[in-house]
Amino acid sequence: MSNTVMSNTVMSNTAIARRGTLRIATAGSVDDGKSTLIGRLLHDTKTVFEDQLAAVVKASRRYGDGETNLALLTDGLRAEREQGITIDVAHRYFATPERSFIVADTPGHAQYTRNMVTGASNADVAIVLVDARHGVLEQTRRHAFIATLLGVKSIVVAVNKMDLISWDEAEFDCIAKEVSEYVQALPTPVPVVAIPMSALLGDNVVDASANTPWYGGPPLLEWLERFDAHPRRELGGRLHVQRVIRPQGGEYADFRGYAGVVNGGGFAVGDAVTVLPCGATSTVAALHRAGKSVGSADTGHAMVIELSSKVDVSRGDVIVVDSGRVAPSVGETVEADICWMVDQPLVVGSRWWFKHGSRTGRATVTAIDYHHDLASLDQEPTHELTLNALGHVQLLLSEPIVADRYVDNPVGGRMILIDEATNSTAGAAMITSVMP
Repeated sequence: MSNTVMSNTVMSNTAIARRGTLRIATAGSVDDGKSTLIGRLLHDTKTVFEDQLAAVVKASRRYGDGETNLALLTDGLRAEREQGITIDVAHRYFATPERSFIVADTPGHAQYTRNMVTGASNADVAIVLVDARHGVLEQTRRHAFIATLLGVKSIVVAVNKMDLISWDEAEFDCIAKEVSEYVQALPTPVPVVAIPMSALLGDNVVDASANTPWYGGPPLLEWLERFDAHPRRELGGRLHVQRVIRPQGGEYADFRGYAGVVNGGGFAVGDAVTVLPCGATSTVAALHRAGKSVGSADTGHAMVIELSSKVDVSRGDVIVVDSGRVAPSVGETVEADICWMVDQPLVVGSRWWFKHGSRTGRATVTAIDYHHDLASLDQEPTHELTLNALGHVQLLLSEPIVADRYVDNPVGGRMILIDEATNSTAGAAMITSVMP
């Protein structure tokens, strides 16, 4: 049947719930096989619809691939299929009896680094692919660096196309060691595991390969199923107010609610809260989710909060649970790691729009402390940051923000700079400190 999932396994919700959903981002240089790897995972876990597979087979013939090109399961743009590259981020969903997955196929070209940052910004794990024939390239290092800055909890080095070097164990060991040593020398190192594979043939992707008797670890899917994505340090609940809901008449004329998405922790009816940056205090009188009253809200829930007292709360304010844990910082002076993503250089004195949570304003660059040399990892003094550069900057904002350090709470610690003329995103910033 056309829209029947190719699977004989019925996956129970109880089985999948044993571990939380794992968010994965693929990374690496051009033509390392990121899209093919994701296509192989989808195909071999039998989560591809029959009509999807038939369309891929047909497209493979049309583009002269000679065999079924599984990369076409994620490369949906015509330009991607014609050129055999990934341009935009594609998210795919699949599940096994152990857990469910969301995987982002990110582009490898340097000119699309901004797309890679977007795709990896919410990932728990980064799979950094390396073409076994070419070894570690500059873009491999850049993507590994960015992935660690964005807070992934582990990196899998997928040494791909091992079949093209006759499954050479020594070459695999050399690549695995180089990437591992590089990641451990980064400012924010994470655990690294290396797996030899052929995404095209399926070796060590879902099933173990007979071509690597010298490899004693699990295939990729088994490792992903077992990986424990420890939550970051629990903070008090935060809600960046996106909208004030205030009906002007009728049955709910007296209603006043504050809508947003919970992050950092949770909320419960009766919690003592503070509204920042003004500092007013109140308690949670009611919580509403999807039009229904609820007793509590967890991270990621879109909520409407009612407070017990009439407090002046506006879009851009942050409602924070007084939990006794780490409180967010309030200030106009920001220090941040930044990935610069446009041709126009970032220089001291330049002005940009900023967006943090639901608050926007103007930001002036007061200092560029250094940029990271991707090869030596030295922090080199510089007067500007150019396209795809990674550096550390200081910003003066036109109004105060309520923020956490990115390492403690990515949602509350990320900010973007926007070109005032074109309205395009110019830089992605990971906040390291906020001062008055």
